[in-house]
Amino acid sequence: MSFRTDTKSAETATRTPLVARLPGRLSQFSWVDAAVAAAVLVLLYVVLRVGQGTTVAFNTHQNVHVDTDPSQLPYDAARSLLRMFVALALSVLFTFGYAYAAAKSRRLERILIPALDILQSVPVLGFLTVAVTGFIALFPGSMLGLECAAIFAIFTSQAWNMTFGFYYSLTSLPRELDELSRSFGFTRWMRFWKVEVPAGMIGLVWNGMMSFGGGWFFLVASEAISVNNQQYALPGVGSYAGAAIADGDLGKVGWAILTMAVMVIGVNFLFWRPLTAWAEKFKNEQSEAGEVQRSVVLDFLRRSHWPQLLGRVLRPVGRGLSRAGRLFGTDDRPLAVDPVRQRTGDVVFTLVAGGLIVWGLIDLGHYLYDRTGLGVFGEPLLLGLATLVRVVVLVALATVVWVPIGVKVGFSPRLTRIAQPVVQVLASFPANFLFPLAVWFFLKTGLSINIGGTLLMALGAQWYILFNTIAGAMAIPTDLREAMDDLGVTGRQRWKRLIIPGIFPSYVTAGSPPPAAPGTPRSSRRSSPSAARRSPRRAWVRTSRRPPRVATIRT
Repeated sequence: MSFRTDTKSAETATRTPLVARLPGRLSQFSWVDAAVAAAVLVLLYVVLRVGQGTTVAFNTHQNVHVDTDPSQLPYDAARSLLRMFVALALSVLFTFGYAYAAAKSRRLERILIPALDILQSVPVLGFLTVAVTGFIALFPGSMLGLECAAIFAIFTSQAWNMTFGFYYSLTSLPRELDELSRSFGFTRWMRFWKVEVPAGMIGLVWNGMMSFGGGWFFLVASEAISVNNQQYALPGVGSYAGAAIADGDLGKVGWAILTMAVMVIGVNFLFWRPLTAWAEKFKNEQSEAGEVQRSVVLDFLRRSHWPQLLGRVLRPVGRGLSRAGRLFGTDDRPLAVDPVRQRTGDVVFTLVAGGLIVWGLIDLGHYLYDRTGLGVFGEPLLLGLATLVRVVVLVALATVVWVPIGVKVGFSPRLTRIAQPVVQVLASFPANFLFPLAVWFFLKTGLSINIGGTLLMALGAQWYILFNTIAGAMAIPTDLREAMDDLGVTGRQRWKRLIIPGIFPSYVTAGSPPPAAPGTPRSSRRSSPSAARRSPRRAWVRTSRRPPRVATIRT
């Protein structure tokens, strides 16, 4: 009898709802939990308050007026931040879907990757003209149409770089992780969420940071829009700065620059620095680094009980998603594919895709021939060639200057903590703020506009090289660097054998750093046992050597 009673009591305790156990847990909460809860509530209130302005009535024929009163800047900053983070969330979703489709299908890859390369080469203004017309028609009489157009423009400045990086991480998954997924019979959802996303997390975070900086760069273009001689403007720091520049009011331009700097530093401190420090746990290596990235905000959050409580609340949701993921099947595709079947599928796919492309090109040629003539392409091709020469020159110069600096910063967490906010401020600062000063300088010094234009172009390109070099250098396992030190490999041989192979994929694809061998995440980096208990980390099986890369089997 007593045995049954104990069992029933145990079952009753196990099945006790979480809500019934909350009073006991609330007694353990401290001032840290109260501060985190207050911060979240304030954030939600600000988002709701600012979001109300996105659905007000709007007349496409009304006169544009941008309020350049400095007291309006806090509200403008909040509106700009809301657009930036909505665009970032959409970019992450696009990255997961597009990169996954390109990485898993060998046939789709032949279309999606070249298309992505073309899309990232199209200027943001090229998307904006079409987007404004479409979204205004989709949301007539509402400011939401302009908001969606601005978010779409920011999205086009963020998504391409992130997608290329995540695509690379999917196609270079280590063999051990691939075999792990197949051996345990993971569903495709489990493989994606538990294996592939963690393997590409460091590169995804750093590319997201750089892409976010690209969004800052195009705030003026996305918030102050001109389509068919019609001016549209949205409340934001970008439109404020554009109006101040147009009025020639350098004082208000200075206020806009100061607001932009505060926004960038604040986002870096409160969002990107904690995220990069958190992503360090996905860097797998066989030896611990002497210095690691730290974040005051992340350490503060780890002292709170809210993450654990939120994890328990969302655990049933995660289980439900895992069960729903079984609809996608298990990761049991054969390693060997029937060559006859594969060749037949390739032929059919090539004929269909090639036929559609040829038909589209012929129809476009007829349209251009009837309307403008094919000779219209002559001058743009020559001008494009001149632009190409400038781009090649500035990329070469930026590589010589910034790759050694990026490697130095990436190898030193201390320098990374110092350089990251500085670089992000410089990368996020809109170069068009400097154009009036640059033109004045060119006129005073007699500097050729060809050389000066190349320098202005470098303001945008050099930061991608620097950020991705830092990410690639950070991903080089510490044990490999220590092995080079023990063997006395320095100078040219060190660059040839370690540094260039380590950073080259990130440099070329502007993508994620190559995943290292599955080792033990940096659980021993905790400064105290209590900190380790607060944030336990999964242990991985160590391997004695770095695994070879294998491309994901695709059909």
